[in-house]
Amino acid sequence: MKDGFIRVSSVSPDIKVGDVEFNKESIKKAIEKEWENKSGIIVFPELCLTAYTCNDLFFQDILIREAKKALKEIVDFTKGHKSLVFIGLPWDYSGKLYNVVAAISNGELLGLINKINLPNYGEFYEERYFNRGFENPVWVELFDDVIPMGSKILFHCSNIPELVIAGEVCEDLWVANPPSIAHALAGANVIINASASNDIVGKKSYRDSLISNHSKRLICSYIYANAGEGESTQDLVFGGQGIIAENGKILAESTRFKNEAVRIEIDVNRLNMERRKQTTFKIDDDSDYYKKDYFKMEFELENEEFELIRTFDPKPFVPDDISKRKERCEEILTIQALGLKKRMLHTGAKNVILGISGGLDSTLALLVCAKTYEMLGFDKSGIKAITMPGFGTTDRTYNNACELTKSFGATLEEISIVESIKRHFLDIKHDITVKNITYENAQARERTQILMDIANRDNGLVVGTGDLSELVLGWATYNGDHMSMYGVNASIPKTLVRHLVNYYADTTEDKRIANILYDILDTPVSPELLPPENGKIVQKTEDLVGPYELHDFFLYNALRFGFMPSKIYMMAKRAFKDQYDAETIAKWLNVFYSRFFAQQFKRSALPDGPKVGSIAISPRGDLRMPSDASRALWLKDLENINI
Repeated sequence: MKDGFIRVSSVSPDIKVGDVEFNKESIKKAIEKEWENKSGIIVFPELCLTAYTCNDLFFQDILIREAKKALKEIVDFTKGHKSLVFIGLPWDYSGKLYNVVAAISNGELLGLINKINLPNYGEFYEERYFNRGFENPVWVELFDDVIPMGSKILFHCSNIPELVIAGEVCEDLWVANPPSIAHALAGANVIINASASNDIVGKKSYRDSLISNHSKRLICSYIYANAGEGESTQDLVFGGQGIIAENGKILAESTRFKNEAVRIEIDVNRLNMERRKQTTFKIDDDSDYYKKDYFKMEFELENEEFELIRTFDPKPFVPDDISKRKERCEEILTIQALGLKKRMLHTGAKNVILGISGGLDSTLALLVCAKTYEMLGFDKSGIKAITMPGFGTTDRTYNNACELTKSFGATLEEISIVESIKRHFLDIKHDITVKNITYENAQARERTQILMDIANRDNGLVVGTGDLSELVLGWATYNGDHMSMYGVNASIPKTLVRHLVNYYADTTEDKRIANILYDILDTPVSPELLPPENGKIVQKTEDLVGPYELHDFFLYNALRFGFMPSKIYMMAKRAFKDQYDAETIAKWLNVFYSRFFAQQFKRSALPDGPKVGSIAISPRGDLRMPSDASRALWLKDLENINI
């Protein structure tokens, strides 16, 4: 395992009802294929050695005996291979028959997982054949060994200690209190389910929802293998749906009505990080309470490298489901607007004051203000957009700012900062020809002073425009654009700002507004603090701090999951393989961590603003970080990466 990734597979093999020999060979062939694909955990369906639909053939002793013999052959077949294989079969014990899943590794039968909940309704008659399984393990003598049989068995990987596996069987998942809840509380972070769930109209979507939500609730990976073609179609059809989910997301899914294997990597490191952060995952009772009835079995996995199948979303903040785009964007804008609405009602302010630059951030802030005023039923003339042209302002951004403000019916006020800054430079004895940080930051602070004073003049509220990406990187002038009375964009990263503005442009009925927004989207991101050349922007933010799409990827995986820098680097290489080379990614990842640690003092003094997504950096909420923490460990990890 590298970086926490383990390849797992769900297999629906070709079978024949009651033909144990055929099924055994089919399963062995499928196992060999998964070994070739370097799968470490391989899950087969419920009762697949005999078929689930044997019905009264389960009363035939020859079927049960042959299944046990076939299992012994499969166990021997796995000798020399460090993978963990789960296979369903019927099992007799003390004169009763049980529905079990055998766990096999490297020539050893590690245990038998009992099915606890036997469906006996509708098309299911399992209580006719099987007995309810044991929760607490009993001991079974088999193949010159003694093995546990029960539900409460944890399979610990000795060479990957953070990997703990437990299992349940089909209906166990569908009940009110699935065994996997106890498994997870006892430490299992991977749950397997060997299933034989027939297909009817609408069942797939329900099954998808059930498994994805259950994996989210338990913060686990869930590997589901379902019976497929080959089962009897006397009354039912089985679709063979294999599902691999992780913490609420289906990572891979096989094609229904076609026997096949589906495989992908699960991220055990991510699961453990999520559980570590979610302090309510373990309830207050002594954790040993959940473990006391469990038996622990050890196994090993091959320590081998493989090329990841799994992909990583290069835009983790941007909704990937186009069909839900409107719903998601409206939800985000509404959260932003409701935050501002409450603040205005609390303060009694009728006016909001914001600096409008013709850039993306101030544009989104204006859209939020407009939505807020619509909620309040206020006249939009109370939105006072102040354009403050300076040394770097271009005609393009200036005109866009003015036209957009007018199009919304907001009040536009223009105050040039050129003469006041020149006077200020004389006061502080700064040479105006020296275009350094003093030259730039003086302009940002002058603009903030103007906004604050106008807010006092007009009984208004200064709305901040800075976004999450800028604040994480510290790309804001301390006590300049860094400060406001309410920051509506504080938890909106730059890639999402762009998406929201683009959504508004695509959906507004006002074509004039749409055209302005499209031009703003096409304008390079810039603070416009340095004079333009030939009327064009020369100070491009992404040339200085790096591409925002990279930084948003970095900040998502660093703050959401706490991954090591080297792991984020590996993920970014896969996510952006067609856009950036390894050297470029490594360069900007170093910049990200350097700036993130150096600029925390700015985030420690952030104004209020609404949390919109899973990541926010309010010093009162999500990011309680010392301003003088060392970045040495993080940068040292990056030094060891192979570019």
